[in-house]
Amino acid sequence: MKKIVILSDTHIPMRAKKLPQALVAECQNADFIIHAGDWQTLDVYYELAAYAKTDGVTGNVDPWEILDRFGKKKILTFGDIKVGVIHGDGIRQTTEQRAFDAFADDEVDIIVFGHSHIPVMREVQGVTLFNPGSPTDKRQQPQYSFGLLEIADTWELRHVFFDSRE
Repeated sequence: MKKIVILSDTHIPMRAKKLPQALVAECQNADFIIHAGDWQTLDVYYELAAYAKTDGVTGNVDPWEILDRFGKKKILTFGDIKVGVIHGDGIRQTTEQRAFDAFADDEVDIIVFGHSHIPVMREVQGVTLFNPGSPTDKRQQPQYSFGLLEIADTWELRHVFFDSRE
């Protein structure tokens, strides 16, 4: 089984000084880590990459070093599963609609996005839209969160919710 940790909007060091233990515990057993933007510093990438191969996209508050390294949109392939990744910022429409529209011409199974810090998982026209929320800046949400994608013969995607960003 392949285990993929999905996160977004870490906003380190602005919203938190470090990655929370609940997230780190999952990263230690991960095969791959996807970050959907608003890292704020490449240090977050280096920390995540120490646990597992890490890739992602740039968010609207990320510096040029992150844009240069990751770009704004990508499709990651895990066996037969194609995962589109985008931050989702912009104008007009909702974050969710912008993320969906960004992959209108692509064949993807899952679209991972961030920006709103609001956990989302729903299917639209056969595509699963997934926002992991934020592990460090829950805003108006009751809990911090990130996502787990587990792939074996089939795939299962879910949120992991927790109370402390320590």
